[in-house]
Amino acid sequence: MEFTLGIEEEYQVIDPESRELISHDQQIVLEAEKQLSEQVKAEMHQAVVEVGTNICRDIKEAHAELTHLRRSISEIANGLGFKIGAAGTHPFSEWEKQHITPNPRYDEIIMELQDTARSNLIFGLHVHVGIADKALALHLTNSMRYFLPHLYALSTNSPFWEGRNTGFKSYRSKVFDKFPRTGIPGAFNSLSEYESYVNLLVKTKCIDNPKKIWWDIRIHPFFPTLEVRICDVPLTIEETITITAVIQALVAKLHKLKSQNLNFILYHRALINENKIHRRRSR
Repeated sequence: MEFTLGIEEEYQVIDPESRELISHDQQIVLEAEKQLSEQVKAEMHQAVVEVGTNICRDIKEAHAELTHLRRSISEIANGLGFKIGAAGTHPFSEWEKQHITPNPRYDEIIMELQDTARSNLIFGLHVHVGIADKALALHLTNSMRYFLPHLYALSTNSPFWEGRNTGFKSYRSKVFDKFPRTGIPGAFNSLSEYESYVNLLVKTKCIDNPKKIWWDIRIHPFFPTLEVRICDVPLTIEETITITAVIQALVAKLHKLKSQNLNFILYHRALINENKIHRRRSR
């Protein structure tokens, strides 16, 4: 099995004079689409730009892709009079002053979640590991949950919020905790059990599609991947690639255990979450 990779990063759009977050009115996205096509997209807040690599065969290819994306976005932003930043939260900009991107999907989320959505001004790293077999992906997701607090500790990069030292190494996760269906997921005994859960949420109109399940790790609803979503976006390319390589190695190790009829112990969600809480506190 190849365990191909995909990396998504969310960047801050910065005013070069004030260093505040600033709306770029999708200028960066529109210009970047000419060079990067679908590898760049807008986010709910107009001070955010998201990029995503193509499917990468190995970590070396992922490094080259991410380097190209970061350099391209930075150069485009500079040409338009902006700067790009990478951290899980902005240290002092206030979410109340940020503009929302006009989009029916975002309008729907804000209608449902109100200030919970409006205040969700955070920036994350999402790592996809290619696994076509959904049952296998679920098995590995169950085991990977144990390692989420460790990955989280490696990536913490958001101690400040609206001009305050929050006392957390990652305040981004605290902001996102206000959303439903976030955090450490529970374990599912089978793919059918997981699908029944998703179908129940859709049937009862809790969600309209499984993309609104925003756990720290999930089977992606549309791509054939296992997606790790717990990390703050790192400052440097090297940090992102290192975390990505660790995630890929963990998935490969857990797959090897399964192929030998072995399994990593499945800890209760409450215990894993306790570990996550301790990992994000400043000491």
